[in-house]
Amino acid sequence: MREFIVEADGGSRGNPGPAGYGAVVIDAATGETLAEAAEYIGVATNNVAEYRGLLAGLRAARELDPTARVHVRMDSKLVIEQMSGRWKIKHPDMKPLAFDAAAVLPASQVTYEWIPREQNKHADRLANEAMDAGKRGEQWSAAASTAELAAADARAARAAAEAEPSGQPSGQPSGHPSDRPSGPPGDAGGAAVKAEADVRAARTVAAPSSGWAPADMGAPATFVLLRHGETPLTPQKRFSGSGGTDPSLSDVGREQAERVGAALARRGTIQAVVASPLARTRETAGIVAARLGLDVSVDDGLRETDFGAWEGLTFGEVRERYPDDLNAWLADPEARPTGDGESFAATATRIAATRDKLIAAYAGRTVLLVTHVTPIKTFVRLALGAPPESLFRMELSAASLSAVAYYADGNASVRLFNDTSHLRA
Repeated sequence: MREFIVEADGGSRGNPGPAGYGAVVIDAATGETLAEAAEYIGVATNNVAEYRGLLAGLRAARELDPTARVHVRMDSKLVIEQMSGRWKIKHPDMKPLAFDAAAVLPASQVTYEWIPREQNKHADRLANEAMDAGKRGEQWSAAASTAELAAADARAARAAAEAEPSGQPSGQPSGHPSDRPSGPPGDAGGAAVKAEADVRAARTVAAPSSGWAPADMGAPATFVLLRHGETPLTPQKRFSGSGGTDPSLSDVGREQAERVGAALARRGTIQAVVASPLARTRETAGIVAARLGLDVSVDDGLRETDFGAWEGLTFGEVRERYPDDLNAWLADPEARPTGDGESFAATATRIAATRDKLIAAYAGRTVLLVTHVTPIKTFVRLALGAPPESLFRMELSAASLSAVAYYADGNASVRLFNDTSHLRA
């Protein structure tokens, strides 16, 4: 039976903040690196990123040989102790991640070991490369194995040697790629380095975003995201979060919910309905669910951002009363609305945890999530790996429909955004 070592790591710059993971699969007998995995995952905590690294490493090992024994080495005491069964998993955000990790391979095939951080440099480097790419606004994943990179080094060295002037000693070592002169763009030495760079560039690739997935990936968990219908505050464009008056739907909003219900009933694809606990979402969900013949579950994680002292005010009124706070909020996702409101970073952490929990609960099913502007934009932003400022670049109408599908390999596909065709007479 083959034996693999999986080394994994994850990090978050801000905790929560921009996060990424790295994982490497090593042949236990030869020490050869067989596969690498890494990804920028948007805003998340260290613990979430570390669990995502573990999942990626285990899945990569399973791809190589589902019957192999796997020894996991990580510098996260929390992950190692929880997965070994020695520590209880109390945090609700961690439970679905640990469940997913335990389901990748039979427990009898996997063992866990904590190692110091300095012994986990390979996975740590991959995680940091992913976070660096995310900071630049790139979607990133490791695509080439160390063996492929070594082969690229060898090919480049051979090409450089063939291009050496006759007077240069043939036995001169080529050195590390970064030590080699690139030469003019048109010469043979430059071509050799370019060939190597092309192979290394394969490490930075866009994560699948078109919705295509391997045939054995199974049905995705699909979240149809419905913004609630209008309230009396909606046409006035007032801040209306989870800390305000909790308004109910207006007559227009109730009519919008009826139209949504009719449209979804015609499609016949919704299998469950989950709503934010606020009055406007529960009322919208109730109207739609009645048309679909379904019950409504409530999840607090789907609530709107708390806008603090800005609740009930227009944007202009906030700018007039709290100009410095508003400017900070527009510039920094960590900034909170006046009066100890909720930052966009905190909202993203909450939505990511809610997303992971619901994916685990509704794997392979299509679920209607009745929620609010910021949560829906955040679901979409995280699926795309877009930066926080993208929240200000999306338009989301009352009673609009959006949809995101989540696959078993962790990838997501945005399938619909701000559709209001069902509201037309």
